Amino acid sequence: MDDYRMGEMEQRFAQLIWEHEPIGSGELVKLCEKELSWKKSTTYTVLHRLCEKGLFQNENGAVTSRLSRAEYDSAQSKLFVEHAFSGSLPKFLAAFTARRKLSQKEIDELQRLIDENRG
Repeated sequence: MDDYRMGEMEQRFAQLIWEHEPIGSGELVKLCEKELSWKKSTTYTVLHRLCEKGLFQNENGAVTSRLSRAEYDSAQSKLFVEHAFSGSLPKFLAAFTARRKLSQKEIDELQRLIDENRG
């Protein structure tokens, strides 16, 4: 499984890209200076790191995502369930609902997902 984990600042940076893509690398530098108080070198260092992880690409000065925000969230959720619950979604749901009762709307949505994914 790919490791797309990011620290807090990397996540804020990634969110900027997802919100503004496609974005020119020069424009990204300016945006990061304004939003994150980063210098140009910091922006390029973090961009390079996230490109190496496979999250983004910088081609001909245009920065775009290789993984959408939804795909990233899905990968992180799967990684969490793998590590914390040995990959067992039922164990995760049991732990999640042990302290919090599901609403009828949540139950209906879960049932819809189950029905859609039933073999």
